[in-house]
Amino acid sequence: MRLAIFASGGGSNAEALMAMAITRGTPYDVVLCITNRTDAGVIERAGRYDVPVEVLTAEQIASGPAMLDVLKRYDVEAIALAGYLKMIPVEVVQAFRHRILNIHPALLPSFGGHGMYGLNVHRAVVDSGVRWSGVTVHLVDEGYDTGPIVLQEVVPVEPDDSPEVLAARVLRTEHMIYTTAVRLLAEGRLKVDGRKVRVLERD
Repeated sequence: MRLAIFASGGGSNAEALMAMAITRGTPYDVVLCITNRTDAGVIERAGRYDVPVEVLTAEQIASGPAMLDVLKRYDVEAIALAGYLKMIPVEVVQAFRHRILNIHPALLPSFGGHGMYGLNVHRAVVDSGVRWSGVTVHLVDEGYDTGPIVLQEVVPVEPDDSPEVLAARVLRTEHMIYTTAVRLLAEGRLKVDGRKVRVLERD
């Protein structure tokens, strides 16, 4: 499977996917990294793995046809959002239906939606007093953090956690669960049934 990674920031989840891609037997290749920022840390990380980078303009980011043109040039078959802070155009969502994954640093549907990213999420979790947070990987639809859930993993919230401390604990789980979800997608083992995603056994 030919995978494109979209990222706006440092790109640690993107690097986890790139590192896994070069492991023997991995069923996907990272063929493109897309970002909306010329100073995004993911650009340097992509360079370490010889993954080509496209920095899209604001017009390209907002335009479904323009973004699809870029993806077509690299024969992209699936997309992984890794800290990408822009809405994916409807035309792209429709063209890649059930082939776009996103990772969110909380247990959706809680602590999701517009503006809930990065430390904003962890601050909201800590302030709420909940005992558990976690990681969610979901398929992307036309909304923010509203697509069918693929995988979730629980992470404890300690009484004295700061948002930064919780973020670091959650991030370790993010790297593990995201590579697993992308592998399942590449192996054709995700079956979408309405709002439910079933993981199929290996043949």
